[in-house]
Order: sequence, then C-alpha cells, then structure tokens
Amino acid sequence: MSGTVLTDGTVRFEDSTEGAQVYGKGFFGTLTAGGGLLLDRYEAVYLAEMGRADLRGPTGRKVAWPTVFRRAVKSDLGFAVRYLVYRDLRQRGYVVRASPPPIAFTVLPRGGILHKTPSRYWVEAISERVPFDLARLFDLAERAQSAKKLLLLGLVDEESDLTYYRVRRPSPTGSLPSRALSTPAEGWLSEDRVTVHDSAVATELGKEQAYGSRVGDRLELSLLEAAYLCSVRQLTLRDSKSGRPVPLELLERRARRLDPLFFERLAAYRELRRRALVVKTGFKYGAHFRAYPRSPEHSHARYLVQAAPAAHVAPWPEVAGGVRVAQGVRKEFLVAGVRPDTQVRFLSLERIRP
Repeated sequence: MSGTVLTDGTVRFEDSTEGAQVYGKGFFGTLTAGGGLLLDRYEAVYLAEMGRADLRGPTGRKVAWPTVFRRAVKSDLGFAVRYLVYRDLRQRGYVVRASPPPIAFTVLPRGGILHKTPSRYWVEAISERVPFDLARLFDLAERAQSAKKLLLLGLVDEESDLTYYRVRRPSPTGSLPSRALSTPAEGWLSEDRVTVHDSAVATELGKEQAYGSRVGDRLELSLLEAAYLCSVRQLTLRDSKSGRPVPLELLERRARRLDPLFFERLAAYRELRRRALVVKTGFKYGAHFRAYPRSPEHSHARYLVQAAPAAHVAPWPEVAGGVRVAQGVRKEFLVAGVRPDTQVRFLSLERIRP
C-alpha cells in the first residue's frame, strides 16, 4: 500500500481501497471526503516503521523510514519523546489518536471502535528531563476527572524506556473520632520536641488520639504536632529552660528556622487530621507523613504524603523514587499541594502497566 508523504510530514492515500485497508486495521488515519485517507505524523512514522505502508514523495520516489522520522522530528518539537509513547501504546494493542493540547493522546480501551467507543485514557508524554510541575499536573488531573477520563503520564527516560503513572485527584479520609481534652495539656518545649509529663494526659493524647510517641510514662510530640495541638487549643507550652510560656507564634518561628517546609507540612498535617486520618512521620520511607485511616494499633498506613508548595517544581527522579517506595510498601503516594492561603489539594501518583 503506497501513500504520499506531504510537506508537513503527514501522509495521504489517494486510493480509497488502500486507504480503507489501512484504516480498517487499527483505525489509523482520517477518512477524507474523496474516499482517501490522511495519516498524521505519528501514524505515518509508525506504519512506515512497522513496514505496513510504502511511503513515497510527490515525485513517486520511495521515502525510507529514517527520512520520514527525521522530517517529523524536525517539524514538531518534542516529537521523538511523544512518538515513543505512541509506539508503545500501539504495540500494546490500543487505538491511539493524537490530541490537541494540553495532552498528547487520547486512547480507547482495548477492543474499542473509533467514533463508537469513548476514549478511556488521556495520555501525556514527558521526558524525564522535563521537571515535575505540580501546578500543571493538578490542572491536567482536574480536567481529566471532569471529562471522566483516566490521566496517564508516559515518562520516557534517557535510555528511551517508558514508565506509566496514573494521576488523579483523591479525597483521602479516615475514621478516627475527634475528641477534645477536658483541659488543655501542658507541654514542655526543649529544642526540637515537646514533652507531656502528665501520664493520664499522655495516655489520652498518645493512645486514644494517636499523637506523638510514648516513652515510659511521658509523651513526646514533634514540633508539628505541638503546633497543631496549640492551634486547636489542646496544648499549652512552656520553655523547659526558663519555665516561661511559649506562644504559638514563637513556636512556629522556631520550627521554621529548623524546617524550611514547616508551613507546608503543618498545613498538610492539619488537613489530614481534619479528614479524620492519623498522621505520623514518614521519615523512614523518605516522605513527610504516613497517614492511617484509624489507630495505628488497628490498621496499616494507607498513604505516604509529601507536602510541597502548590507551584512546586522538582526533578522527576525524586518523584519517581517516592512513588516506587510507596508502592513497594503497599501505600498510595500523595503530594499535598499547599497554597499561600494554606488551602491544600492532594494529587495521587501510581505506577501502572496499561
């Protein structure tokens, strides 16, 4: 089957029979009013590479696959990376169609029929050299969920291997009942932690409400937990050296000097607690938090959570490592994007095989 390569890198089949044959085996191209078929760059390069189309120039001279590929790369910035994702999905048996921005492709479910079966996936193709852009991913995830599509990212590494991530906007929730203390607990601030010495209060806060860690009869709280409990008036603080009261503002200033992301971590912690989740440090997993649906004595952590500014930009390998660790310990990886007004949104990333 012979098609003509056009100047913009697309291919036209003038013969209606040949066009119908190409179209009928995988829904390649767009049928034209005159009975022909027009292939976009991805389709033309793929069919040429697979030996399923004999491509010729306007003079009738054969155009070799490398030439077709080079022309596409020259005329379309980022084509090489997107084509690797297109090619892989086609090899997996999917019907893939190029899409206008903000995504690269729409993909039908396996066995789907073009123009009859709704697309299942929105797929964006990204090089690992392109930074992880949290704001953009929030936008894509919200658009995809509004359109009732599954958003996939096809990450292409420097060796042209692919990793797929499903991205969505979750609503993490737990079931830990919230109970207020009859009187605020008294905590003693020393360097980077707070100690509650009253054993009865330590039991109520530590065992029943899952704050801090019990060490003997006392309760050790992180600065994050202490700041949260002070903000909801369940804790008052005194300095261990001077015995003087420590206002919340002073505690937060001290915490920010120790942790540049304290503002974001506190906002994420507060939101997770508001959603009735138990929140513990995720240090041993390389994350900010582990989040449990109820008491850690009766459940496993469901989420690993990383707090970040809403406009956070980072190298993809950092994010890929977090997702890999989370799935390795059977947890869901969440990024908590914190706006300047302390509003928090969650983004879930899950490595999948489409």
